[in-house]
Amino acid sequence: MTPRRPDGRYGLRFYALIAGFGCLSLAAFVQGVLPMLEPQSRTDKVTQVVRTDLGELKWTEARATDYTPLQLRGREVYTREGCWYCHSQFVRPVTGETRRWGPVSQAGEYAFDLPHLFSTRRIGPDLSRVGLKFSDAWHLAHFWDPRMLSPDSIMPRFTALFSEPHTARLVTDQQGRRTVENTPATRQLFDFGSSETITLTPNQAGLLYVPERGKYPVILTPNKEFTGETVILIADTEDLRALVAYLQKLGTNRGKWRDRFEPQQMEASQTSIPRSEEWIAHGKNVYERRCLGCHGVKGDGNGPAAAFMQKDRPRNFTLGVFKFRLTPSGSMPDDGDLLRTITRGVRGTAMPSWHELPEKDRLAVIQYIKYVLAADRSNPDKPYFYFLEEPPLAPIFIGVPPKPSAELIQRGKQAWDRAKCWECHGRTGKGDGEKAAGLEDDFGFPIPPANLTTGQFKSGASVKDIFRTMSTGLSGTPMPSFSDTVSEDDRWALAYFVLSLSAYTDPLTGQPLPIPPGQKAALNDPGLRADESRHAYRAPAAGQSGQPGQPSTYAGEAWARRHGFAFADER
Repeated sequence: MTPRRPDGRYGLRFYALIAGFGCLSLAAFVQGVLPMLEPQSRTDKVTQVVRTDLGELKWTEARATDYTPLQLRGREVYTREGCWYCHSQFVRPVTGETRRWGPVSQAGEYAFDLPHLFSTRRIGPDLSRVGLKFSDAWHLAHFWDPRMLSPDSIMPRFTALFSEPHTARLVTDQQGRRTVENTPATRQLFDFGSSETITLTPNQAGLLYVPERGKYPVILTPNKEFTGETVILIADTEDLRALVAYLQKLGTNRGKWRDRFEPQQMEASQTSIPRSEEWIAHGKNVYERRCLGCHGVKGDGNGPAAAFMQKDRPRNFTLGVFKFRLTPSGSMPDDGDLLRTITRGVRGTAMPSWHELPEKDRLAVIQYIKYVLAADRSNPDKPYFYFLEEPPLAPIFIGVPPKPSAELIQRGKQAWDRAKCWECHGRTGKGDGEKAAGLEDDFGFPIPPANLTTGQFKSGASVKDIFRTMSTGLSGTPMPSFSDTVSEDDRWALAYFVLSLSAYTDPLTGQPLPIPPGQKAALNDPGLRADESRHAYRAPAAGQSGQPGQPSTYAGEAWARRHGFAFADER
């Protein structure tokens, strides 16, 4: 069969065939051959943010780490379920993306990705920096029903990744505790003969997620979060655990970059916005779209997604207790405190950063929380509005922190020992102190001490943030204010010591990073400036004298600069 027509010319099919082969060849060249011609594409080197022994944040060159077996399985689930159809994994060097997602992607981040999951379009958000943005509990709720957290989400539910739901009856045991009826179905999740208990709170619909198997269940509803007689029990599966582990890995090869991310730099100030019914109405709309899923219709901290948040319960606004403040211990927060928390989020919990919301929306939802939700309505005829009856006190003054030094860190360690911080946080700061196991908040919920070695500080990771927390305490928790018992100078020293506990550690695992002593010594130098990715410190090669803060590039940057392309400022 000849491709020529009777008149001697080639037919349309022939040209279509040539075009098809041409497109395939071009794709193979662009995606297969061309990357091999760019030396930087054949590397596992990345720039990452580390915290030095003096508590400073600096960019340095390092090597990306491979996935664990569990994370690899999660990557297979991610691919199998088609997540890559809608979610990209590449932050481009343009301002809008660096301000929204974080640092520009580097070739070394994909060293262990086979195949690459760049995706072809971005229907959902980019996930290359999703690691540690949300807690595991947030991801679980999102997979169960994305509309719990984002009413306008088009993401499908992935309930097949959970165990088969079981309906169970609630009963009272011999000790007067509310628990789950002992049946063959519930014995798959619980050990009714165990002395180790697990505290669980159903959401208002009776959905109850079980985060750990093999313990004795105790149903805790101190504020009548649930009054029904039956619950629907669900748990995770190995595939679901693996998928969440994979998502938490994404972006962590860039170290503690979130601590240098613009929203994390927001400072609290004394702010008071006059009450406005128009703003309250707008805040109600914002709350129902963005906050109701966790905090609930009434603001009682038991929204639909709260069923998955057993370890870090959403804030119950109706109790009028707020942890993160610049105001003194026992005082209500001012608007600046609430704005900071909403903008930054609460690291390590299901409360994300809402810096992408317009400022008007954030200020409006503060008005709705203050003047509608933060109220004791036990007497319906005369509700008690906390912010009206107990106006916030003047915020404490935080001056300029002293310059860090080894002597200051040592002084902080001595203050740590004298203040007995180790009783809760442990000798090495891992949150495993002798009093850690039995700690509860003021409302009866278990509250484990923070693991300070990961550097995931809920209220901010700057030395001022740590100083503020020690000065004001965390209302409603066992964390007291030390303003009267520890001097200001010792609190600064203690703040630097707390930061040093996460020096050169992996933000995901808290394990030490494989950084050579010489590189650490260079990074510990207060005179070394490495506050941008492109000026990351590079350790000199053997036999060479390196220049601290050499420009660091990602694949394709050198070519783009030669051709006059401008780049977003990535800090």
